[in-house]
Amino acid sequence: MRNVERYPVEGSNALWQIYRTVSPWKGVKNFICIQMARYCPHLPLKNWIYRHMLGMKIGKDTAFGLMVMVDVFFPERITIGDNSIIGYNTTILAHEYLIKEYRLGDVKIGSNVMIGANSTILPGVTIGDHAVVAAGSVVHKDVAAGQFVGGNPMQIISPK
Repeated sequence: MRNVERYPVEGSNALWQIYRTVSPWKGVKNFICIQMARYCPHLPLKNWIYRHMLGMKIGKDTAFGLMVMVDVFFPERITIGDNSIIGYNTTILAHEYLIKEYRLGDVKIGSNVMIGANSTILPGVTIGDHAVVAAGSVVHKDVAAGQFVGGNPMQIISPK
């Protein structure tokens, strides 16, 4: 399943309380950096922004497609191995703010992984080396190394 830390909140929903958990200045800085990276066609510059401005751990030769949206509040909780491809308009989340709680979880994507366009990776998920995620998938649980998964809800299309 997913490995997330749960933090209960009282009063208004957790999203209204977001700035108790993360600095608004961090949010603004990260938002600007992410928007620059989303539209940047130069892969080395895009990876430099992710590594040095957002604190993400990005492996050698990993490529992010146009419009990829990484977590704006906790990008430092995202790790991606070498030679992976994150497809167009994919969203990678390391947080989720709910009514009565918020959750944080590290996202670990292995090496030589292919994430299809318009996919969503939820917090606390690990995707193993050489895995393939079909376009439009919602990755709500771990994906084993070498697996081919897809859909919403995500299902195994081909085992390792």
